[in-house]
Amino acid sequence: MSAEAAILPGRGGLFGGLSDTFWRRPKLFVFLLLLPAALWLGIVYLGSLFALLLQSFFHIDDFSGLVVHEFTLKTYAELFKPQNFDIIVRTASMAAMVTIASAIVAVPIAYVAARYAKRRWKALFYLAVMLPLWSSYLVKVYAWKLVLAKEGIITWVFEQLHISPALDAILAIPVIGGNSLSFSFIGTFLVFLYIWLPYMILPIQAAVERVPVNLIDASADLGAHPLATFRHVIFPLALPGIVAGSIFTFSLTLGDYIIPQIVGNGRLFIGQVVYTQQGTAGNIPLAAAFTVVPIVIMGLYLWGARRMGAFDAL
Repeated sequence: MSAEAAILPGRGGLFGGLSDTFWRRPKLFVFLLLLPAALWLGIVYLGSLFALLLQSFFHIDDFSGLVVHEFTLKTYAELFKPQNFDIIVRTASMAAMVTIASAIVAVPIAYVAARYAKRRWKALFYLAVMLPLWSSYLVKVYAWKLVLAKEGIITWVFEQLHISPALDAILAIPVIGGNSLSFSFIGTFLVFLYIWLPYMILPIQAAVERVPVNLIDASADLGAHPLATFRHVIFPLALPGIVAGSIFTFSLTLGDYIIPQIVGNGRLFIGQVVYTQQGTAGNIPLAAAFTVVPIVIMGLYLWGARRMGAFDAL
């Protein structure tokens, strides 16, 4: 049989012709599949970001309060005013602390789930981690506001243990304290930690599961203590998962404005400033400039995370 005779004839009809065309040109098929998503990303997402970036180079006229459409860095200079720079530092510090605390809490949970949980227990683990994500975001925040209030369960527990003076001493600390936990920097931190913790646990658990068991066995055969094995074998290999989880916790904390609005001591975060400036104050250029700050911070953060191989753990 000749090579020409072995080739099947083309199928007729519109769909048959398209199928033959895509079979001969697989790159065209991939291009058409990606085209809608690329158009959405390019026009809606990147287009809106470009418009936002463009707005940040305008400024508000001090006399009329109108936006002056002239290219200037005056609005960015306002970010370095003490009151604005404090907001940036406060937000970045909160995001960093939430990320570090999430990693400290998530590592042992993820390690036990990956190494020791089997079948039914692993299913229960996933259910316990994912269940908070199925409830309303606002319901969780308001529930925590009640828990942290003066009449809440935490204050009651401190009273029952007769250590209320310790809680009062903590709330008396400047900056982080307040009238109660629900009106304090500590309360905001606790709610952030609870809300974003699942996004740290799952990438770490996936990274720990990918650690080869033979490396752990080899470490034990060479006489390494379990802590030494964890420090020198498991932790370095699971580090990309920690960094991957930190991308979620850091970025979500950096841009959130609802939690500080409901639970906190009234000190502003970047998300609240953006909401206020573009809404109540009507200062679109300053709101755009504040929005660029998390973009720059996360750009640098993602660059560092990519170098550590974090995207392989996503």
